[in-house]
Amino acid sequence: MNEHNTISRRQMLKTGTAAMLLPRALSAGESPSQSLIQSISRDTLWDNLDGKGITWFQTRCCMIPDSNAKRTALMTMQEIAGSDYYGGVHAVYSDDTGKSWTEPDPVAAFGQYPMPEHQGLRRAVCDVVPEYHPETNSVLAIGLVVFYRGERFSKADQLARYPMYAVRDSNGQWSQARKLEWDDPRGSNIYANNCGQRVTLPNGDVLLAFTFGDKPIHRSVASVRCTFDGSSLKIKEVGPALQLKHKRGLLEPSLTWYGGRFYMTIRAEDDHGYVAASEDGLNWSEKQQWTWDDGAPIGMSTTQQHWLTHSEGLFLVYNRRDDANRNVIRWRSPLFVAEVDPERMVLKRETERVVVPMQGDGVNKPNEVPLMGNFHIVNATESESWLTVGSWRPRMNESGSVTLARIQWARPNKLVGQSLDKPYVQ
Repeated sequence: MNEHNTISRRQMLKTGTAAMLLPRALSAGESPSQSLIQSISRDTLWDNLDGKGITWFQTRCCMIPDSNAKRTALMTMQEIAGSDYYGGVHAVYSDDTGKSWTEPDPVAAFGQYPMPEHQGLRRAVCDVVPEYHPETNSVLAIGLVVFYRGERFSKADQLARYPMYAVRDSNGQWSQARKLEWDDPRGSNIYANNCGQRVTLPNGDVLLAFTFGDKPIHRSVASVRCTFDGSSLKIKEVGPALQLKHKRGLLEPSLTWYGGRFYMTIRAEDDHGYVAASEDGLNWSEKQQWTWDDGAPIGMSTTQQHWLTHSEGLFLVYNRRDDANRNVIRWRSPLFVAEVDPERMVLKRETERVVVPMQGDGVNKPNEVPLMGNFHIVNATESESWLTVGSWRPRMNESGSVTLARIQWARPNKLVGQSLDKPYVQ
């Protein structure tokens, strides 16, 4: 990265915080996978808690391998300037496992552009997820179209919403943004893969999940198999839908593959999150609420969850209600991780720990607590996975920071550098 203007490790640590969770000794009856997470450390990459600079949000990473088995991290992010109001997408890079990063560089495909047929309305893209596509040696970044009027999200005249994608080729050039076409009337109001984790299948097809609806409420989810040739993403097959007729319905689904099965985790607005499993990635079991392994419910207030997948264990990262955060908006701090029982599809309560802690007093001064929730996970190396998250204080001058949490593994994660004869999980 010598040709780039980088943020040095020294600069990063000046504004950063690092905290370590020490590995625990195995207790009687504890499964080996519980010891997989050896430690968690944290770096603050960009700090704007004083509100004087840019608050970066929607921070999501992928890893790009080269011919020498070296991996470069690419992270996309956007400035947040209000509720659901974002600036253009920027990309940053690191070739030293996140110790230093390039300066943010705008991705022109995901900027803001006027809609001539709708005076004053601008089209933009949010909720972008970049993922490496091994078959074509490219990065496929998928986001969601959004419409702004003035300096705000335009609630009164949002047009139909749909996925937009752009491709970064092996030479580092970004394509123009394109619409992922779907002519099903069930998605006439919205169909989206926003914020969602995907799985690349052995033949290069991309398995993703849609949230969709013909009106703003009672959205469904379904998985979608797409072909991708390095430039064009096309829908090949859509599976049966899962439904929830409560408020907006089912939102922001994320996929993974573990132990020979596909799993989907789903945001909802009934104080629960949901999970389902599939043998083929298209036909899903009936959804069930996320609970603890003792059957107790887990309060999740319309926040997304994402998978942390190791070759020897499956984990979920999420927000939930806790006595310490009960007055925080949608309980969006801290971020927790727990191991999943893949057969029962429940969380093992005794494995829960904090990935990114809450800053501040979530009971008496909740407005001062930076909110988290729009986060992403990537397997950076065999020994380390990353969670990247932007935090935001909407009632404190839009201030916030970007955190990289490093999850160190006790044993190598064989999903990194795996052969392409099985689904590719990042």
